[in-house]
Amino acid sequence: MSAVDKPKVGIFVDVQNIYYTCRESYKKNFDYNAFWAQMSERYQIDCAIAYAIYRGDEKQSQFQNILRAIGFEVKLKPFIQRKDGSAKGDWDVGITIDMLEHAKQLDKMVLLSGDGDFALLLGHLANKYQLPCDVYGAEYLTADILKQSAAEFHCIDDSLLLSR
Repeated sequence: MSAVDKPKVGIFVDVQNIYYTCRESYKKNFDYNAFWAQMSERYQIDCAIAYAIYRGDEKQSQFQNILRAIGFEVKLKPFIQRKDGSAKGDWDVGITIDMLEHAKQLDKMVLLSGDGDFALLLGHLANKYQLPCDVYGAEYLTADILKQSAAEFHCIDDSLLLSR
């Protein structure tokens, strides 16, 4: 199948969520190269955006450069430490805006996150744009409501995890 015959897909990655759920569930890191290979085999990748937090950490900067080399656009938001000691740094609104902006030009969307807050967005994309959205996440750390709102839920397995 040529690239022209493949459905156009948009990929949206909640990097923090995928990092922490894979570490918690599997004690391993997500393999973005393997994921990209699977996606590009099945789809014409129209856009791929990874949403991450910037902490000024050299190791994180190297990881973000790896994502760019694979083909992801990396969007960064500063890590915010609140006065009470809690932290803030999620991309839910940014991911939502980008998914809505890209909806009209795609045949399918893929969201990597376990955050149930995205269920409403997936329902809106399906109803307003008839746009299916698959979700990739860790089985036990992905909200049931998100799994139910996805066109397909793909449990992250060994094929998408880096070996130690």
